[in-house]
Amino acid sequence: MLISALIFGLLGSFHCVGMCGPIAFMLPVDRHNPVKRVLQIMSYHAGRLLTYGTIGLLFGFLGRRLDLFGFQQYISVAVGVLMILVILAPSKLFGRYNGSSFMYKWVGKVKSALGAELKRKSMDSFFTIGFLNGFLPCGLVYMAVFASIAAGSAFEGGLYMVFFGLGTIPLMTTATYLGNFLNATFKQRILKVIPVFVVIVGVLFILRGLGLGIPYVSPAEGVSIEQVSAEQSCY
Repeated sequence: MLISALIFGLLGSFHCVGMCGPIAFMLPVDRHNPVKRVLQIMSYHAGRLLTYGTIGLLFGFLGRRLDLFGFQQYISVAVGVLMILVILAPSKLFGRYNGSSFMYKWVGKVKSALGAELKRKSMDSFFTIGFLNGFLPCGLVYMAVFASIAAGSAFEGGLYMVFFGLGTIPLMTTATYLGNFLNATFKQRILKVIPVFVVIVGVLFILRGLGLGIPYVSPAEGVSIEQVSAEQSCY
C-alpha cells in the first residue's frame, strides 16, 4: 500500500503541476545561489509533507477508532468502492453535490496567507508556503486521505500520506526549476492513466477488506502481514 501511495503521488504530480504548479513557479527562490535554492525548495516540500502527514495521522486515527469496533475490513471495502465510484460516476454529479461552497471562505483565507508568504524570502516562509499549500483542495489528495482511513492506524495513515507527498516531489521540484515544462499532449496521456491507477488501488483496498487469504494482497481476517511473512519464512 505504501508503494501504491508513492506511485499515486508520482502520477498525481502531473495533475499537481497544473493545479499547484503556479505556486511552485512563483516560489521566491534564490536564482543565484544553488545551495540556498535547494534548501529553500526542500523547506517548501517539508512543509507540504508535514501537512499531508498530519492529515493522514488524523484520518488514520479515525480509521483506528473504527477498527476497535471491528469495522476495519468494511472500511477498506467501502474506501475501495468509493474510489472507484468517484472515477466512474459522471463529473457533473460531484460538481453538483461536492459541497465546495462551504470551503470558499477557508480556501480564500489559505490563498490570502499564501500570497503574503510569497512576498517574503526568508527560509521559514518557504516552509509556511508548503504547509499552506497542503491544505488547498485537491481531488487526488482526497483519494489519498480515503486510503489513510483504511490504513489501520494513525501512524500508518500518516505514513501513507507522507509517501504520497514524497511521490509528488520530483515533478514539483522540476517545475520550480523549469516552470511549466510539460508538453500538453504528454500531460494529457498521463492524466488518462491516473483514473486507471485509482481504480486499481480501489480494487486492492476491496481485496484487502475481503480477507481472501492471498498473502500481501488480501490477508485472511485477523492475520497481519507480519504473521504471513513469519509463516513463509518457516518454509
